[in-house]
Amino acid sequence: MERPAALNGLPLLEDLGDLRGKRVLVRTDFNVPLKTGPDGPEVADDFRIRAALPTLQWLIDQGATVVCASHLGRPDGAPDSRYSMEPVARHLAELLPGVEVLENLRFEAGETANDSEFTARLVGGFDAYVNDAFGVSHRAHASVVGPPAVLPSAAGRLVENEVLTLGGLLSEPKRPFVAIVGGAKVADKLGVLQALSKVADAIIVGGGMAFTFLAAQGRAIGGSLFDASRVADCVELLEHGAEILLPSDVVALSPGSSFGPGETGGEVRTFDGDIPEGWIGLDVGPNSAARFAETIAGAGTVLWNGPMGAFEDERFAAGTQAVGSAVASCAGSSVVGGGDSCRAIEEMGLVDQISFMSTGGGASLEFLEFGDLPALEALRRADNAPRS
Repeated sequence: MERPAALNGLPLLEDLGDLRGKRVLVRTDFNVPLKTGPDGPEVADDFRIRAALPTLQWLIDQGATVVCASHLGRPDGAPDSRYSMEPVARHLAELLPGVEVLENLRFEAGETANDSEFTARLVGGFDAYVNDAFGVSHRAHASVVGPPAVLPSAAGRLVENEVLTLGGLLSEPKRPFVAIVGGAKVADKLGVLQALSKVADAIIVGGGMAFTFLAAQGRAIGGSLFDASRVADCVELLEHGAEILLPSDVVALSPGSSFGPGETGGEVRTFDGDIPEGWIGLDVGPNSAARFAETIAGAGTVLWNGPMGAFEDERFAAGTQAVGSAVASCAGSSVVGGGDSCRAIEEMGLVDQISFMSTGGGASLEFLEFGDLPALEALRRADNAPRS
């Protein structure tokens, strides 16, 4: 059977051959939040662990012994008990007994340095390697790009599905294709905005990054987040490519006030048009949210990456919630990526209404921007990769 173009040259699980009695190293992304439980640290959100289960179960069903390797947090190249994989290993054992989890990869400085000696130690004793960690596939780390050079290798089901879904957005989305991009810093999203402007029919921009766009239009933005070095880029995007929808009204906080979880101080107002000096825009207003929702409702494909405001403060959560509800209600295909967007969908109880929840934040954005990732390149160079 001919593979979809996005998967051409990428080795899949079926390309590993007979796995009976073989030891398989699976690079997973178990970088999950922890919380304090009655018996110590425990997993607070197991979305990323559950996402790996189809690959792990398939390998077990083939008769393989499966060992997972992951990072957790940022221990800076040395052992740190705060980032032990032990709580993750316990949780995985409840979901799928019999799968070993190695200690935190980033306890070794060679991991992030892509040290070949560390790779050699890591793969010693294994017969095959599987990358099922899409969330780190944009990193040229030892456990990500090293093993395919020395072991038969494959993309796991999670990585396969991510590549198929995100690749489909770039090549043949159902029209109209509406992209929603939010978050704080416009510099972090300019590359993906430029890429999406060539394929999307409309792009909705929210979050802190929207204010540089509004400033580029000549709007007064008060004390809102602003990147003067990116104004010219925003002007270019506004004048060329896909239609860009920006907030017309903004929910703002009075000068000198603090925002964040549990904050209640200061005055909150909605401004239609210019924002007064010192006031900080922190969410799209109700008129903008309604206009965005109307555009989303008519989409054949919708991609959402990034919140519409500081939604961790409930005073500025309405815009993100309105967009999340619209994405979930859209009759077209919906793709949600990025930690904050996924968290919003989960908190709203709408996961089951989303066509595809991406496990990649930065990896998703880089794939959409460049069409490839270092980990995928490494897999295609593996000796067992299909050749055209």
